Amino acid sequence: MNQTLLIELLTEELPPKALAKLGEAFAAGIVNGLKSRDFLDSDSVATSYASPRRLAVSISKVRATSPDKLLREKVLPVSVALDAAGNASAPLMKKLAALGFPDLQVSDLERAVDGKAESFFYSHTAAGSKLAASVQTAVEDAIAKLPIPKVMSYQRPDGETVHFVRPVHRIIALHGSDIIALSLLGLNSHRSTLGHRFLSEGEISIAHADDYAAALAQQGKVIANVSERKEKIRSALLAKAGADLVLMPEALLDEVTALVEWPVVYECNFEAEFLAVPQECLILTMQTNQKYFALTDSDGKLRSRFLIVSNLETTTPEHIIQGNERVVRPRLSDAKFFFEQDKKKTLAARLPLLANVVYHNKLGNQAERMQRVTSLSGKIAQALGYDVALAERGAMLAKADLLTDMVGEFPELQGIMGSYYAQHDGEHAEVAAAASEHYQPRFSGDALPATDTGTAVALADKLETLVGIWGIGLQPTGDKDPFALRRHALGVLRMLVEKRLPLSLNHLLADAVSVFAGNANFKDPSADVLNFCYDRLRGQLRDKGFSQSEVEAVVAQNPNNLANIVERLQAVQAFAALPESASLAAANKRITNILKKADSAPGSVDLALLQEAAERALQKAMADVKPLVDTAFAKGDFTGALKTLAALRSEVDSFFNDVMVNADDLALRNNRLALLAELHGMLNQVADISKLAA
Repeated sequence: MNQTLLIELLTEELPPKALAKLGEAFAAGIVNGLKSRDFLDSDSVATSYASPRRLAVSISKVRATSPDKLLREKVLPVSVALDAAGNASAPLMKKLAALGFPDLQVSDLERAVDGKAESFFYSHTAAGSKLAASVQTAVEDAIAKLPIPKVMSYQRPDGETVHFVRPVHRIIALHGSDIIALSLLGLNSHRSTLGHRFLSEGEISIAHADDYAAALAQQGKVIANVSERKEKIRSALLAKAGADLVLMPEALLDEVTALVEWPVVYECNFEAEFLAVPQECLILTMQTNQKYFALTDSDGKLRSRFLIVSNLETTTPEHIIQGNERVVRPRLSDAKFFFEQDKKKTLAARLPLLANVVYHNKLGNQAERMQRVTSLSGKIAQALGYDVALAERGAMLAKADLLTDMVGEFPELQGIMGSYYAQHDGEHAEVAAAASEHYQPRFSGDALPATDTGTAVALADKLETLVGIWGIGLQPTGDKDPFALRRHALGVLRMLVEKRLPLSLNHLLADAVSVFAGNANFKDPSADVLNFCYDRLRGQLRDKGFSQSEVEAVVAQNPNNLANIVERLQAVQAFAALPESASLAAANKRITNILKKADSAPGSVDLALLQEAAERALQKAMADVKPLVDTAFAKGDFTGALKTLAALRSEVDSFFNDVMVNADDLALRNNRLALLAELHGMLNQVADISKLAA
């Protein structure tokens, strides 16, 4: 009969950061093992469970016995199976015995062509397997493939050494209400488990596999399902926060979910005097060290109350609340102490110490690096019309907070603390902002620098890293990118595209290369970096919703200035929707191929040599639309430019129908090539529309 299968491993506390993956892998391994052995229905449903002390899975509609299977097995080639007299040979008899069919005769076998020769085959029905043996193997395989961060070795009371992520104390294996006999990790399976360490009373006997989750929740005070537990925590946090906003990053929610079995949210408080410390410091120490959830008001200002997720439900939680308030106070005091101490020394005064911080042995120390970034920031600011002095000052101070006590304790605060300390030192507001903004964008979807100075320093910082690391031979390979050069390239591209910065990619890379002058370890990588950036750009633009052919039409031209690339793509998109686009794209592709085969570069068009009516008509139509196209292009109206070119469709079609480009007369041929070259330039002024051709 088809029944629900339940497998549970009851363990010591599992590593919280790995819990969700362990639960998913445990369930998937068993499901895949049973599916491959044909024990599951097409609509069988698996539910994964993982709590701090258990990994489990329940699977619906699991067969007690797998279906019988019709097998057709190859026995031997006829040339080997029969002797000279046509009787069964000794090798045939031996093979049949090995297959478990010693009494078969040659007449019982099927003789069929197998490739170029004939072979004997035997078809028979193999009886289905019993679930118990297959579950044993499936669970063993699943355990062997678990993504265990660090395997633990421990001994059972009988002296047997077991290897697993944490000691296992009990195993449940039920098919419906029947126990499946398993022997794993030095234990035999039963039907009983344990619930919450403090809220549950004694053993919990699972009468039927379908009762598992409900029995654990009701009798054991354990919410076994990870997602259900997480959403209960989320809802409780929101309810407890009231009108305030609760800061609950998903990573923190996941970790707390892996730490509790029966989550309960309580409110705690700390002294308001700590709010004088930058709130990022307080939030980080609460989240990182204590796993607490900070609260802010509607304006994002930190409140002096915070929320904790406890594993104990009680009507008198005062001791829990007071204990957590007592624990967090020294952490907040440390943050306050670091902040006050750091303010006693300006960022500028810390700059000489950057010489003691190694950046890379082939590229020098952080002081040398920031000299390069400062120089590059000034060049970028000048090109953009920004304040060069502010950009250079912002770059000079950008890494100084690495030498502060606060960043030493909380590296995640680098940049953020630099902004606070720069403000305290009386630096210009944009210089202070650049200390934080030059790290932006830190990840996909992150905000871009808001200030001019921050933008210049962010571009310089990323370009210096990208070109410098690549220049010493440490470019990304495959999926390995230890210096995050992909992220740096994407950050540069996002700023150029989204902020519409009128900067030349070639000039930016050339300036970045120039700051490494005199470094014997460095080799100019700008050509490779440029191609790398174009590859990243293709992906970015596809993520914006443009098709591959539309993106290729623009990027294939290796655009040097990306400020208007989105407008070009929108123009290509609009052009592609016109009825004339397919014909003109195909014609442009044909022109490209013709010009590639030309013996020499075409000259200018001689009107006297235009003999055919179709070529004269094309030249006149081109002359008529060229001023309109040039005017639209100059205004940045790329859509208008391409739509104007669409008017040439009939003349282009007629030209290719009626005119022989490669005429025998060399003068005629060169003149027609010149006409096509002029047309090619017009058609490709916005984008290479030949890329739109099917």
